[in-house]
Amino acid sequence: MAGKIKTVFVCNQCGFETPKWYGKCPECGEWNSFVEETRSAAPVKSSSLASARQALPTVSYDAGSVSQLAAVDSSEDQRYRTGLHEFDRVLGGGLVRGSLVLLGGDPGIGKSTLLLQICQQLGQDLKVLYVSGEESRAQVKLRANRLGVVTPNLLLMAHTDIEYVVSAIQANKPEVVIVDSIQTMSASHINSSCGSVSQVKECTQILARLAKDYNVSIFIVGHVNKDGAIAGPKVLEHIVDTVLYFEGERNLFYRILRAAKNRYGSTNEIGVFEMSGSGLCEVENPSMMLLSGKPSGVSGTCVACVMEGSRPILAEIQALVAKSNFGVPRRMSTGFDYNRAALIIAVLEKRGGFFFGNLDAYINVVGGLRLDEPAVDLPVALALISSLLDRPIDDKIIAFGEIGLAGELRSVTAVEQRLREAERMGFERCILPQSCLKGLKREQFGMEIVGIRSIGEAFSYVKL
Repeated sequence: MAGKIKTVFVCNQCGFETPKWYGKCPECGEWNSFVEETRSAAPVKSSSLASARQALPTVSYDAGSVSQLAAVDSSEDQRYRTGLHEFDRVLGGGLVRGSLVLLGGDPGIGKSTLLLQICQQLGQDLKVLYVSGEESRAQVKLRANRLGVVTPNLLLMAHTDIEYVVSAIQANKPEVVIVDSIQTMSASHINSSCGSVSQVKECTQILARLAKDYNVSIFIVGHVNKDGAIAGPKVLEHIVDTVLYFEGERNLFYRILRAAKNRYGSTNEIGVFEMSGSGLCEVENPSMMLLSGKPSGVSGTCVACVMEGSRPILAEIQALVAKSNFGVPRRMSTGFDYNRAALIIAVLEKRGGFFFGNLDAYINVVGGLRLDEPAVDLPVALALISSLLDRPIDDKIIAFGEIGLAGELRSVTAVEQRLREAERMGFERCILPQSCLKGLKREQFGMEIVGIRSIGEAFSYVKL
């Protein structure tokens, strides 16, 4: 007898199931995370718990499945080069054999373009299978012609049944598989639509087991929700080995690739790309890209040096302070934490003696870059005061340092790398916390290095 159709509500963050809808998930505490799913309940046979336990199959133990750590061959951790140095940097040095990589991003940001583009380099020595659940093979072929992908080792497949895809992988034995996207895949034994929590979780687990058993590297493309997080249950990110986010504004040409999770490398590295008519191009010098078009002799701008992983990057901070037309002044920030901006303004009022009570304050990081490092505090403060007093800062000055609530400047990490990058880009003076000078050999740098203790000393040095 066929099972009855039942409706369940599943949390898209933790996978908790309940027969009725909740505003807040009782398992993980997330609000408005339940989605409705329709399932077919399987008929239940009348059998006792004891008989069910006796019916469990016995599995024979294989002594070869357990080995000492020292006896494991570490050469199995082989990495494939993708042909894009920026992509390899984010992956930790290349694509690890047998890994499962999840790539997420906004619609039209370039996820499919990036993965199809690396097929040209991977296809020179490896067999690559591209599984498309959103496009036909002819449509993928048109995009491949535009990107210049002509390798004969690239196999195309347009299907949404995960069992059929697994059978194709077992038959063709590719070294690299690309699934675009995981939300279009479905398993026949799950009675719910494509993209549901159950389908996404089950299909990802099948691909994860396939990657480990057959030692094949798999890329899966994941859609994102309106908040920017990958759609589906949060456990999806726990199943995969690497989680990558492709970021950028659709009206800008630059894209940034970040790693939110990486079992085989650092999560602090970023890759910078530029979208062109022939695909994504690597930006090997992001500092020059971010500083291009910087105005000269204009108030409210200051250059900061931030660390993205092991790479120092120079970014332009812009601030605009204007008289407010409302009773409550506006505070807006783009690319910089809003709460951190409010904190800096409060310190400037209390410790610096500058009044922002009836003034609007706007902060912008040029180039679409998002900065969350405390070292950006000092250049943000300098840009705000420069705009407030309408006095420009010297174009050859660069600054970095964390601001405390007492108005003091705290030390930051990787000082030498930041100074090397600033010197390479032609800056002549650098303002940094006094505590950063300890153990630093200033004579090695061809620029003036000034250590300061408080924000008041910084304003005096730049003549604000």
